[in-house]
Amino acid sequence: MQSHLHTSNDPYCFVEFYEHRDAAAALAAMNGRKILGKEVKVNWATTPSSQKKDTSNHFHVFVGDLSPEITTEDIKSAFAPFGKISDARVVKDMATGKSKGYGFVSFYNKLDAENAIVHMGGQWLGGRQIRTNWATRKPPAPKSTQENNTKQLRFEDVVNQSSPKNCTVYCGGIASGLTDQLMRQTFSPFGQIMEIRVFPEKGYSFVRFSTHESAAHAIVSVNGTTIEGHVVKCYWGKESPDMTKNFQQVIGFFTALFKVPSYKST
Repeated sequence: MQSHLHTSNDPYCFVEFYEHRDAAAALAAMNGRKILGKEVKVNWATTPSSQKKDTSNHFHVFVGDLSPEITTEDIKSAFAPFGKISDARVVKDMATGKSKGYGFVSFYNKLDAENAIVHMGGQWLGGRQIRTNWATRKPPAPKSTQENNTKQLRFEDVVNQSSPKNCTVYCGGIASGLTDQLMRQTFSPFGQIMEIRVFPEKGYSFVRFSTHESAAHAIVSVNGTTIEGHVVKCYWGKESPDMTKNFQQVIGFFTALFKVPSYKST
């Protein structure tokens, strides 16, 4: 859980949770509640454009070996000459706020993404030579799908197969080469990842997203594709504990958060 407080004539803050269920519980518990004699308003945070652009059908480039000081704007500027970019981001550790050393750039045009991969791989950005690759493996051709007896899933079916609170995807069948980074490369284009657990000796992993819909898109898109030479199976992972588990902790955190001096204009 992270908080960002803005102190001005109209004080407000953003609170970021690791668990989507905890955020939902906080919203339900704290909206309209009086703290220090004042009623607080709590709502879901939104991007400046009110809704994040859907880039699921765009072409995503993985950018690795980034220097710690490289920002999202840096990689966006570096890749801009290759074509129109729909999204770019450096992945950060939620606990420390520091870069994890890799990011993603999404292009509208496939050829632009291919050129970026070819020409930017090995180039210097900051103090390091970067690596580039496709962010996800391409889905197999129709005949490959038939050969593997893999039925194409439909989003409408998958999203209703599990509780809206469930944001965890099971990905199995990777007998070798399974790593945290491989799973992050594969699943990051589908939404914000909150947690990844890999079990290389067993050939499967669990990926937890921030939303149920992101997880459903990931299952539909990745199931039946080939990763490290293995056809993978994806379906819903085990649901998380009840969202009210940390109810009292959430209330206590908000109460402490708002015990700050009032800032008035003079």
